[in-house]
Order: sequence, then structure tokens, then C-alpha cells
Amino acid sequence: MDVSSVLVLNQNYEPLNVCNVRRALVLVFRGKAEIIEAAAAAFHTASSSFVLPSVIRLVHMIRRPRPKIRLTRKEIFARDGWECVYCGRQTRDLTLDHVMPRHRGGPHTWENLVSACRACNHKKAGRTPQEARMAMAVQPHVPRVSVYHAFFPYLGAQEEWRKFVPGWEGQLAG
Repeated sequence: MDVSSVLVLNQNYEPLNVCNVRRALVLVFRGKAEIIEAAAAAFHTASSSFVLPSVIRLVHMIRRPRPKIRLTRKEIFARDGWECVYCGRQTRDLTLDHVMPRHRGGPHTWENLVSACRACNHKKAGRTPQEARMAMAVQPHVPRVSVYHAFFPYLGAQEEWRKFVPGWEGQLAG
């Protein structure tokens, strides 16, 4: 088990973020947080021993903006299921394709970017899909992001976190 990461919960038990053990211990010792779940490991000093936290809860409520998913290659590929939108081939060797080419005024946005295999991207070239006579299996869109999106990668190893992160079940299977 990885004891270097600690789940930080808001006062109402909503997951806020993930921090390292040192930061979590500072929050606990200053009275700003309490330990909800302990890790199996302990921190030893010359005179005492402290249980390491796995999940902490803040004493005071923190307001934060809702997360937005960043427009990156990896997120475009994940949105499109790691497959080419033109031929449907699943591969890890994908390229980004602008539906309306950049040189013709196409923006660099979620609605204009899709995953394409190298062969389809080369075939389409600087044309629109209609001009190249290539149909897209799905239309590009802005993906909906879960408030808990940032926590899903940790849930495979951190079983004690799962009860605090709604919707994790479908993320581990997929």
C-alpha cells in the first residue's frame, strides 16, 4: 500500500484533494484536520510514535470552484475511447485531428478536435471530413467531468478511500 498520499476531505466529507503525508501531519498537528482513516504504517521519533493518516477531514469548511477538465491530447484520446473517430481502430498511436483545419480558421477547442489514426489523418489532410468523404463515428464534444475525476487514479490502490468518492465503481472497470 502507498502511504505517501493522503485523501483530504472537506468538513462535509466531500473529497477536496490529495496531499502528501507530511502536509497531512502538519494539518492534523495544528488542529486544522482530524484523521478519519489511518494507514497501516507509523511515524517514529526518538520519544514517540504517530499513526500515519490515509484520510483526513478538515475542521472548517473550504469553498472551492468546480474542476474543469483541461484540453490536452491525453484527454481528447480518453474522450474518444482511444480509437480513431474515422475508422474505429483502437490504438495507442493516435494523432489529433482538427475537424475544421486550423489553416481554414478552425479553432483549437473540444468541439473541433478528435482522435485519428495516422492513416486517416493523412488521408483527410487539410480538408473537412465532408470534403474528404470521411464520416465520424461520434461528434466531438466537451466531456462532462466528475467532481471526483482527480481521485479515480488513486482508487485502485487506496481501498479505504473508495467510500468517500462516489462513482468510483465504473471508473475502475473502464
